[in-house]
Amino acid sequence: MAKAGDLFIVATPIGNLGDITLRALQTLKQVDLIAAEDTRHSSKLLNHYDIQTPTVSLHNYNETKRSQFILKQLQQGKNIALITDAGTPLISDPGYCLVKIIKENGLKVIPIPGACAAIVALSASGLATNKFIFEGFLPIKSKQQITYLQQLVNETRTMIFYESPHRLLATVKNMQTVFGQDRHMVIAKELTKTFETLYRDTILATYNWLIAAPERQKGEFVLLVAGCDATAIDNITKNRALDPQTLRILELLAKTLPFKQAVTLTAQITGANKNQLYKACCHHSV
Repeated sequence: MAKAGDLFIVATPIGNLGDITLRALQTLKQVDLIAAEDTRHSSKLLNHYDIQTPTVSLHNYNETKRSQFILKQLQQGKNIALITDAGTPLISDPGYCLVKIIKENGLKVIPIPGACAAIVALSASGLATNKFIFEGFLPIKSKQQITYLQQLVNETRTMIFYESPHRLLATVKNMQTVFGQDRHMVIAKELTKTFETLYRDTILATYNWLIAAPERQKGEFVLLVAGCDATAIDNITKNRALDPQTLRILELLAKTLPFKQAVTLTAQITGANKNQLYKACCHHSV
């Protein structure tokens, strides 16, 4: 019986073709088959480096069926590489079903590291990098998107999202609604390409920057949002300048609303002094 082959998860450039690694090139040339998200798109990279390896498609619509085909090929001793249109496979791209099946069947999966848009954007964002979360693409419908973002309103880690150009403005507007206009964010556009842009400002200023020049809304985007101050809600409960009932109201509102709005509503409900409430809230955007 032939020795089973290996599945290689190969990261490819997110823009500049020169960003591919030597190991990735060697792997793509030596495997028996390349499974690509879009074979026509990947042909540009493969032709550029004179890689003659046969290709087969693996995308969101055929992954389940194609995974069984690839499994059989591996069991027959073939080595296969998985690539996506750009970046690291499985990161908001197809491949999870395939890797899961291959691992469940006891075969070897070998990562060939390289570019990942989320990490590239984070490294140059100027936002905190010690702790972060990757959320990928948000829900398409605005109402569902707002509900999803509200679950992250008190997230203290830097948040990373992907977004398409035709939903960009609506998403930034929803972020302003949920996180507040003063929270800082970064728009990372066309990374490693000719018109690469990283714009950092408050969410309100970022929205205004986008609408000021429509061409800024074109391209491929990574959105990064600063986490809220980890001590903000804790400071509410520790503050002793306000009565416990007022603090409790402020604490509950601050869990679901931007702090400025929570302060305003608490003042209206209790009659408490806004300055004292702000001191209790002590919210700072990075």
